[in-house]
Amino acid sequence: MFVAVEMVDTVRIPPWNFQRQFNEAIAEELNKKLANKVVYQVGLCICLYDITKLEDSYIFPGDGASHTKVSLGFFDDIVIPPESLQQPAKFDEAEQVWVWEYETDEGAHDLYMDQGEDIRFRVTDEVFLDTSPTGPSAAATDTPAAPGAEESGQKKEAPYTLLGTISEPGLGLLSWWNS
Repeated sequence: MFVAVEMVDTVRIPPWNFQRQFNEAIAEELNKKLANKVVYQVGLCICLYDITKLEDSYIFPGDGASHTKVSLGFFDDIVIPPESLQQPAKFDEAEQVWVWEYETDEGAHDLYMDQGEDIRFRVTDEVFLDTSPTGPSAAATDTPAAPGAEESGQKKEAPYTLLGTISEPGLGLLSWWNS
């Protein structure tokens, strides 16, 4: 999975929200502004994923609200299956990364797909998964489980996932094409 977008914005928190937890107030304002909206040259912002940096807050004359510069990341549930990578590709067990074996006139060069690198991809599909809570199953009501057993055995799944491909010219890590 790759982080799709990192943005920087100045968030205005009105005075009547000063009693709330600071991060909660910032997250609410950002989600009001950007969640479920299409942003030019970015795409669809589903919801706030993470606040990566908060700078100092300021109160400007004539405005009682605080203004805080914030770095944030949106949505990282993007999956690029192995068959959708540039080919030929292999998984390097030692480095724990995928490698594109790029062929040139001088021979093959290994181009590593390091985590955290910026990537250009094409969305091929989207997957919606109902993650609504469900009642206990019949087996669970018959035999009592140890406390915490349910949480440890369940895999948390994302309610919305994008499937992508990088197996086309110009797609893949930006560093491959900018050097």
